[in-house]
Amino acid sequence: MLKRILLAAAVLAIPFCGASAATRAPAARPPAPSVSQFDGNWSVSIITDSGTCDRGYRYALRIRDGRISYDNPNFNVSGQVTPRGYVSVMVGAGSQQAIGTGRMSRDYGAGTWNGRSSTAQCSGHWEAERRDRTSGN
Repeated sequence: MLKRILLAAAVLAIPFCGASAATRAPAARPPAPSVSQFDGNWSVSIITDSGTCDRGYRYALRIRDGRISYDNPNFNVSGQVTPRGYVSVMVGAGSQQAIGTGRMSRDYGAGTWNGRSSTAQCSGHWEAERRDRTSGN
């Protein structure tokens, strides 16, 4: 059976139109987003839309400094969230592998995944919901 997977808006500075270019102050830029805004514990629901994998799973994943982890040594999880919330993750267990991509906001996330093993191929979507924040943020 195939194992499961978890797994931009551009900010424009608009200059003040009432002053000439020589007299207006530089436009203030909002602070750059940080990956730490996603740090915490997340509940992730994995749904199979195509293939012979089980219909769905739910996992407790953690994000710290933009890195995605899972507290089970039977899975090799390698993934990250960018400061803008783009997610990419790869999960492997033995000969089984799945790749997921998507987008996260401060408290929710969603995306798609594709996986394969030596005997099956599956795909679907995932949804994530924040459970709490990592202390220190």
